[in-house]
Amino acid sequence: MSRTIHRIYLSVLVAIVFIAFIILVNIGTSYYTTGLEERVYHTDHKALKPSGIIGHGLGIFGSLSMILGVSLYMARKRYRFLSRAGLLKHWLEFHIFLCTLGPLLVLFHTAFKFGGLVAISFWSMVAVFLSGIIGRFIYLQIPHSIEGRELSLTEIRDMKSDIVSVAKVKYKLDDETCNILADSVKRKTVIYHRNAIVRLYNGYINNLKIKNSVKALLKRKNISSSESKQIMNLVSNDIKINRRIEQLETMQNFFKYWHVIHLPFALVMLIIMIVHVGVTILFGYRWIF
Repeated sequence: MSRTIHRIYLSVLVAIVFIAFIILVNIGTSYYTTGLEERVYHTDHKALKPSGIIGHGLGIFGSLSMILGVSLYMARKRYRFLSRAGLLKHWLEFHIFLCTLGPLLVLFHTAFKFGGLVAISFWSMVAVFLSGIIGRFIYLQIPHSIEGRELSLTEIRDMKSDIVSVAKVKYKLDDETCNILADSVKRKTVIYHRNAIVRLYNGYINNLKIKNSVKALLKRKNISSSESKQIMNLVSNDIKINRRIEQLETMQNFFKYWHVIHLPFALVMLIIMIVHVGVTILFGYRWIF
């Protein structure tokens, strides 16, 4: 999949979620903003209530969307015969799409009325959704290959550029400037703090100061704006790699802890969802079939 097609692919997925939200808000605002006691008299109650033709359908498609999103992604990760069926990161993106669309449909299926055992499933779903956003952020902080494989520390180090050689050969910079640039992109140990979040913040501030000092240096050396921008891109890339090396172990640990939170909520949601579906069928609730 080329970069252009990939962007179109992501844009379509985002557009589907956005359009679904707009449509649901448009057709249901009047009903959902009506008090619970008065909804039974609303003209759209028969269609939009959880057991209605639209409400029930939203629950079915929302549940199927989440189940499909989880099962497809897990199958792609676990079964070797699927390893060549597209890049893992594309499957992850489709997993995120289905597991964003699903909760949205389920939310409108409930008609914003939560109670009983189903409420546990709903809030577990919310927890899974929110933890999924956090997990996506952590995942992005861990370098991966284009196939979606987690890179080793050696592979990350190999991504760094030889900024001194580039500065001398391509930009004809003097030795003093090259040495300063080389020093700026070396890994620098930030004052240790036992809180990982504080360490990340301190590292971010430290890297910002380095970039600002390099910008000031290039300005003093009267480097053209276009060349300064190119050099800053090299510096920023190497600093980014340094940051990822520093954060690698922390983010890997975060990702392990994240699974401990994400998976139990997903299992609780799934079990109660199955119970909920079984009870509705037992009591004779049907959709269009």
